[in-house]
Amino acid sequence: MTCNILPEDVNPKVRDLLKAAGFTTGPETCANFAIETLGGDGSNRRFWRLVFEDGRKAIVVAPEKHEEKCLQEARSVYSIGSHLRSCEVPVPELYGYDQDDGILLCEDLGQVHLHSFAIATDWHDAESVKRLRQLYHQTLDVLVGMQVKGGERFNPDWCWDTTSYDRQLMLERESGYFLRAFWQGLLEQPVPDGLAEEFSQLADAAALAPGGFFLHRDFQSRNVMIINDRVRVIDFQGGRLGPLGYDLASLLLDPYAALPESFQKELYTYYLDRLTDYLQTDIERFHDWYQVLALQRNLQILGAFSYLSAVVGKQFFRAYIVPALVSLNRLSAECRHPHLPILASVTQNALKLVGSLG
Repeated sequence: MTCNILPEDVNPKVRDLLKAAGFTTGPETCANFAIETLGGDGSNRRFWRLVFEDGRKAIVVAPEKHEEKCLQEARSVYSIGSHLRSCEVPVPELYGYDQDDGILLCEDLGQVHLHSFAIATDWHDAESVKRLRQLYHQTLDVLVGMQVKGGERFNPDWCWDTTSYDRQLMLERESGYFLRAFWQGLLEQPVPDGLAEEFSQLADAAALAPGGFFLHRDFQSRNVMIINDRVRVIDFQGGRLGPLGYDLASLLLDPYAALPESFQKELYTYYLDRLTDYLQTDIERFHDWYQVLALQRNLQILGAFSYLSAVVGKQFFRAYIVPALVSLNRLSAECRHPHLPILASVTQNALKLVGSLG
């Protein structure tokens, strides 16, 4: 079996983790497994797949740099992942963790995302849609359980970023991110008068949603793996406490999947039915909270995709800016509490401007 060599800062620690986890590692050179370098979408972490001669596989995850913030993120993967597994959330099994260097050894969930099924669906074929519906129903079942059970006994000390989803985060990293990276950065446009006030009103409204639940904060189709027809959840290290509607919006508005609006509404209703198995829910109030949280999420998406494509150079994200903008255009026009006429105008102008970017 052919093999490559892991980087010098990773190789010795991986050897120790493999031995501790019961894998057969062979000689000091990598004689009994092949190594495949993997990408990480928007992440700067490093990933490798180990493929053993007996067919077993494992994933190695290492920080980009040996810096405290990177090591904190690795600790969050281990701590939050262990917590979610104890809550029976289907996250990868963690085989080992080197705390000093932030290296993780975990289960390999393959390469098939929920996204793969979404883009392959023929929306004119009933069986194709039925198959996707089953996967999304299963995903929503997992989401509700993760939100409710994962929020119980959640320790904010596990968080490497912020401990909760709050108004300050909304203004700085969602609406503020949209302004800096998309509107001013990518489109090079001045900020119109009154937009900051609308963003403040939007954050005020979103902050009213109850926030004692587990929030993944990037729960979209590329962070849901499908293996043996079962849903598995990855990339949860940014988890914290927050409101229910945010992760639901992340999944339904997901630009990668570009689900038809009618299908989104159907899934929204299914989610509410499943939520009532856990909680008493005021449907009208939940919908009000969902609307503003969906807007917050949509703003974050556009900020992130603009930054990752234009600044970091990850062109993969550029193709999804227009779908995210179309979604924001609809949401901003529909929102009534608060009313957002300036954001609606900005979004309409942005749709005209993005066509000139090429």
